[in-house]
Amino acid sequence: MTQLNNNPNTPVPPPIAMLQMISGFWISKAIYAVAKLGIADYLIDRPKTAEELAAITETHPLSLYRLLRALASVGIFAEDENHKFSLTPLAATLQTDVPGSLRFFAISELGTHHSLGWNNLLHSLKTGEIAFDNATGINIWEYYAQHPEDAKRFNQAMTNITAVEVAAIISSYNFSEFQNIVDIGGGQGSLLTQILKANQKLKGFIFDLPQVIEATKLQLQAEDIAHRVTAVAGNFFESVPEGGDAYLLKHIIHDWDEEKATTILKNCHQAMPQHSKLLLFEIVIAPGNEQSFGKLLDLNMLVMAGGRERTQEEYRALLKSAGFQLTRIIPTPSIVSIIEAVKV
Repeated sequence: MTQLNNNPNTPVPPPIAMLQMISGFWISKAIYAVAKLGIADYLIDRPKTAEELAAITETHPLSLYRLLRALASVGIFAEDENHKFSLTPLAATLQTDVPGSLRFFAISELGTHHSLGWNNLLHSLKTGEIAFDNATGINIWEYYAQHPEDAKRFNQAMTNITAVEVAAIISSYNFSEFQNIVDIGGGQGSLLTQILKANQKLKGFIFDLPQVIEATKLQLQAEDIAHRVTAVAGNFFESVPEGGDAYLLKHIIHDWDEEKATTILKNCHQAMPQHSKLLLFEIVIAPGNEQSFGKLLDLNMLVMAGGRERTQEEYRALLKSAGFQLTRIIPTPSIVSIIEAVKV
């Protein structure tokens, strides 16, 4: 956030604080630009001047310098007395191949198609409808089907986020009590792969749309886990595979409104044996006025997909409507919690 107060020990007046928040938009767009250009990757070996980076990225040297100088002022990159820029811990998260990389998340979330939705926020506020759908005439999933490069960046972003969350999930829950896990909407299998690698006796199903599952099979082979996983194509609004003793849904339910989320959960209920457990990996909104990424992400779901983040009581009610009883919510070291439920 832009620093407009020269004395950090002095309380920030409300107008200055508001200016900082408003100018946060400029920072976000600047982050998008350096993520798109891959600037952080070019600084791994040594600091470089804007001129050197401009030659690599085919950009205008002075304009790139102004961009990097601005980002350095908020802790993203650092400029030395020779006008060379280097990585900071914040800038390092924009590298491509590092644990916790946020490069593709920045590209996906700050790109043009998200702007189409957010620029139409007032439509959602006035109607309760999805701003993106109103602005483009299609929903976000249809958009990704028509724009494979944007879809690729989104999937890469989700894979990077999953890598961080999976370690937190595995450290917070004992999966060894199960024998056969079904990962609903599991994408390329990042979550299921790591659970199975940590629990050698487990087997699993991964279930996703036909256009996703072919790439999933290749990824499972690359991870040397394909012999323990059955990849199944389908649509979770119609049915899900039967017979597992644990059903996992990570960041699936938050994509949908109550009606569609209930449909997914009822299909899981129908497929699950009586002894099995349902595990949702989602952000749980806490009460109060504390700063919360989940509360902001909830707005993004309103604008882009029509889904929502939910409180504990909202999850309890949603699960009950689909025939489940919420048994416990387990916090993890990441932003997600593990919401455990059983059939009733």
